[in-house]
This record gives sequence, C-alpha cells and structure tokens, in this order.
Amino acid sequence: MNSQVDTEAQIKNDSKETFLSDVLDGLKSFPKHLHSKYFYDKAGDRLFQQIMNMPEYYLTNCELDIFKNKTKKLANSILSSDTSFDLIELGAGDAMKSSYLLKHLVEKGVNFTYMPIDISGHILSELNKKLNNEIPDLEIVSLEGEYFDMLDKATSISTRKKVVLFLGGNIGNMDFEESYHFCRELKRKLNHGDILIVGFDLKKNPHTILNAYNDAAGITSSFNLNLLVRMNRELDADFDVLNYQHYQTYDPISGACKSYLVSLAEQNVHIGNEVFHFQENELIDMEISQKFSQDDISKLAKDSKFHIIDEIHDSKNWFVDSIWQVV
Repeated sequence: MNSQVDTEAQIKNDSKETFLSDVLDGLKSFPKHLHSKYFYDKAGDRLFQQIMNMPEYYLTNCELDIFKNKTKKLANSILSSDTSFDLIELGAGDAMKSSYLLKHLVEKGVNFTYMPIDISGHILSELNKKLNNEIPDLEIVSLEGEYFDMLDKATSISTRKKVVLFLGGNIGNMDFEESYHFCRELKRKLNHGDILIVGFDLKKNPHTILNAYNDAAGITSSFNLNLLVRMNRELDADFDVLNYQHYQTYDPISGACKSYLVSLAEQNVHIGNEVFHFQENELIDMEISQKFSQDDISKLAKDSKFHIIDEIHDSKNWFVDSIWQVV
C-alpha cells in the first residue's frame, strides 16, 4: 500500500473515531444530543439539497437574491484595495449562491483563489467538477475538514489577505454563547484588514420560520432521521429508525428554532459495546437554527471585536449578509 493510500486510510479512521467519540459523549449527556455536523453523509447531502429546494425553505432564495441581484455591491465591499486575496467559504456545499460572486470576480480579472471548506469530501468533489465546468478560469484549492483546522491550513498555504464567507444562516446552528466563541475564534485566526461575510436569518413571522423546518413532505424529518441510519452503518449501532419521530419548535422571543428526535417507546440502543436506554417520549436534541434581530448582530460583531462595514439585505428584509472587518 502506498503512502498516499495509507494517509487517506488514517484520515478516515481518525474521522470515524472522532464521530464515535462525539456520539458517545452526546448520548451520555443530559439531555441527550447529537452534533448536526454529522448530518452530512452522501444521503444527508442529497436530502439537504432537497430541503434547500423546498418552497417553505425561504433561506436559500433570500440569500440567493442577495448574491444574484446585489453581486456588485458584495464585490465592492471586499475590493476596497487592489490587494490579491483568498476567498474562503466555510461549509461551501454546492456554492450555488457564492458562484455568482465567483463569476463576477473572475470576469473582473480579480487576483484571488477560492478555498471552499467542507467536512464532506463528496460535496467538495462534486463542487470541483461543477466549478471547473462553469468557471474554468477559477483557481480552486479545496480543503476537507473542520472549519478552524482548515483555516489554519489555508493560512499556512497562503499569507494573502483573507475574505471568509459563512453563509446560509449557518451561524444560527449555534446558541448565542457558542456563536460568540466561534466569532472570537475566527477573529483570532484572521489579520488586520481581513473580512468576514456572515449570513443571518432575521426574526420574522413565526409561522414562516416554523414551516421552513417542519415541511409537510417530511424531508426535514428524513434529514434528521438519516443521522441514525448513518450511525447504524458506520458505528455499529442498532437504532430502529421507526421508533423515532422528528419534532420541531420555534420560540419567537429568543429566536431559537430547535429540532429534536422523540423516542416513541422505551428502548435500548447499542453502539458497539455501549448500551443507551431511552424512556418513551425522551428527546434527542439534534439542532438549533437561531434567528437574529439587528441588535443581536451588532452585539455579536462588537463582542467579537469586528467592525461592521456594510449590511446587504434581501428584497423581503428577511435575511442579511453582514460584512465585518478585522480592525
């Protein structure tokens, strides 16, 4: 076996060990919880693509409106100087939205490298194929792994100015304390003049928000339940998926939109040699999708030691891409 194959096998083993460790820690906690970052295996990637195309899931179209129709304004916010830069996208996915910005920058002859970061190697492989076809002159360096690990790698590859995209309202996949910690850590890894563009889903009619995460077709339910299927396949677990039900909540005061899986019976689940007991109606905390007010965003930027240099809203004022700079 050659060294490249050895390295790839080791990375895969390390990833599985981390997955297992995170799952065991989460299910030993009270309340039980799982990390939403593990939703994205091949089936999860496919289901999330379906979610983004649902009519109820307004987030995609809102941010797409910004990147498609306000591309020049976005570009101008990061082209304040002639300095070349690296455009790093955290959780790039299929780059459906950011591709409008990428095309605009390439057409203008801007000197930059696109560095998509994603935990899913499958997604990155598909993204490379897509962008090589659609924007053949785009320079791409794909980085597979955790956000901060790959930011460190991006910094080691290049010392150029950094422009970081964190889109899709993904900042909302943390509670407020976690988001403060996340942004402070981002700030620590960036340099003076670097830019961060963060997509925030704004508070709005609570029915609109709840419907986006509790679709009638049950795609979001399948997306959540797929994590149990993945654990069965990869971690030698024996979840009976039919014994769990998706449950969604939204608190319009705090802005916390949370998803759970409900155990429909008293049952035991085995993961390797570990046994986990579930009471009937016991919950697994799966994911939070935090919604923000403008005051929340201003406070988060200030607390994280960023300066807001611009804010670009969609046509409905349901979503904002807030542009921050390290000062």
